[in-house]
Amino acid sequence: MSAARLRLVPDALPEADDPRLDGLHRSVVVVGGGQAGLSMSWWLADRGIDHVVLEADRAGHEWRDRRWDSFSLVTPNWQCALPGFPYDGGDPDGFMVRDEIVEYLEKFVASFEPPLAEGVRAERLRARTGGTFEIVTDHGTLTADQVVVATGPYQVPRTPRIAERLPDSITQLHSSEYRNPDQLPEGAVLVVGTGQSGSQIAEDLHLAGRTVHLATGTAPRVARFYRGRDCVAWLSDMGTYTKGIDQFSDTEAVRHKTNHYVTGRDGGRDIDLRAFALEGMALHGRLAGIADGRVRFGGELRANLDGADAVSEGIKDSIDAWIAARGIDAPAEERRAPVWIPGPEYDEPSELDLAAAGITSVVWSTGYGRDNRWIELPIFDGRGYPTHDRGVSSQPGLYFLGLPWQHTWGSGRFSGVAADAEHLVGEIARTRRTTAVADGLHWLAGTPSSTHPLDDRDEDWVAPRTAS
Repeated sequence: MSAARLRLVPDALPEADDPRLDGLHRSVVVVGGGQAGLSMSWWLADRGIDHVVLEADRAGHEWRDRRWDSFSLVTPNWQCALPGFPYDGGDPDGFMVRDEIVEYLEKFVASFEPPLAEGVRAERLRARTGGTFEIVTDHGTLTADQVVVATGPYQVPRTPRIAERLPDSITQLHSSEYRNPDQLPEGAVLVVGTGQSGSQIAEDLHLAGRTVHLATGTAPRVARFYRGRDCVAWLSDMGTYTKGIDQFSDTEAVRHKTNHYVTGRDGGRDIDLRAFALEGMALHGRLAGIADGRVRFGGELRANLDGADAVSEGIKDSIDAWIAARGIDAPAEERRAPVWIPGPEYDEPSELDLAAAGITSVVWSTGYGRDNRWIELPIFDGRGYPTHDRGVSSQPGLYFLGLPWQHTWGSGRFSGVAADAEHLVGEIARTRRTTAVADGLHWLAGTPSSTHPLDDRDEDWVAPRTAS
C-alpha cells in the first residue's frame, strides 16, 4: 500500500501529517481528481460544504500520464473556463500543449487548495442503513452523506481481443500508452482507428517520417478554420456547445457519438486523411480480421472518407446560414474538392502481409470504457451506463460529473464542466438524505457480478464503451 499524499485546507482532515482516512466522515466525498472532481470541490468550497476529494493517482493524472508528447487541445484556450479560473494566458486563440494543460490544472488546484487525497483508490461504494454512503478505499473506509463520482469516461483503455492474433514480434500499444515515434521500433506502423487520438497519432508518426498504415473508421471531421474564424468560435456563437442533450430527439445516439477529428498542433489545422494519402500514408477500410501474420480490411474506405467530409461540409453549411441570417460581414471561402479519391480497388476487402509491408508496430486507437464495478448500487442501465438526469442519479444522494454529454457538449470538458458542477452543488445543498436502499433490493436492477464481474481476473470482461 502506497502512502496517500494529501493536499489540505485548514482542518480538512484529522491531522496534516496523518494520511489515514479510515473512519473519516464528510458531508460529501468526491471520487476523482481531474477537472471534473476539482471543479466540484471548488463549488463545494464556495458553498462552505465540507468534503474530501479522492484521487487514485495524482490530480490531472490523465493529462499528465496518458497523453503523447506532442498532444495539444483541439479547442481554443479561451474555452478553458474552470470555476473561478478562466484561461488568462497570452494566446486565447491558441491550443495548450500537454505540459501547459498540466500547469493550468496545477495552478487551479493552488488557487483554492482543495481537500485532496492523492494516491487513494476507491474500491467499493455502497449505501448504508440510514441513508448515508460507505466508501471503501485502499487507505481505509470513509462515510459520507452524499457522493459525487467524477472518474470521467477515460477509465479503461479498450483493445479488441483480435489483437491477440497478432504475431508476438509485433509491438502493440494502446493510444493511452503512445508517447512519440521513437518509442516504437524501426519499421512501418499500423494505426487502428481515426477518432481524435488515432488521426493525431497517425499524423505524429507521418510527420516524423514513419511509414504509416491507417485503418479508418466512421469518425467525422471538422474544419479548423472557416470564413476567417476558428469553427469552434462560430459554433460557440451559434449556441452549439450550450445546447442541452434533452433538446435532441435521440439522446442516446448523441451521447455516444464519436468526436470530430481536427488538431490544435502548431496553431491549429485540419486533419485531412486524403492529404495524408497523397503524401504517402496508406489508408484502409476498417480492420476486419487478423490471421497468420496478415490483416484484413473492409471495403469502406471511400464511404468513411466521404462520410467524414459530409459532416465537415454540413457544419460549414450551418455556419453559412448563421452568417446570412444575421448579416455578418465575414469573408467568403471557396469549398475545396477532395484532394484524393480512392480508386475502385479500395471498394473491395483487402489483405496486408505484415512482414512484407515492414509493419513492426500497431497502435490501437480504439477508445475507452468505464469500470464501475466498484459501485454497488442499482443505478445502471442495460449498457452499464449510469441512469441520471443532468448528473443526478436514480439513487438519492449520488451524483455523476464529467460524463460525455452529461448535459451539453462541454460536459466533462474545460468549457462546460464548471456549469455542470454548479448545477450539482445546488442539488447537493437542497438534498436531505432521507431515503435508504431497502434491504434485499440492492440489486433489483442488476447485480455487480451480472453486469460487471467483480473478479479482476475475469479476462472475458470488457469495459462498456464511453469514448472513441
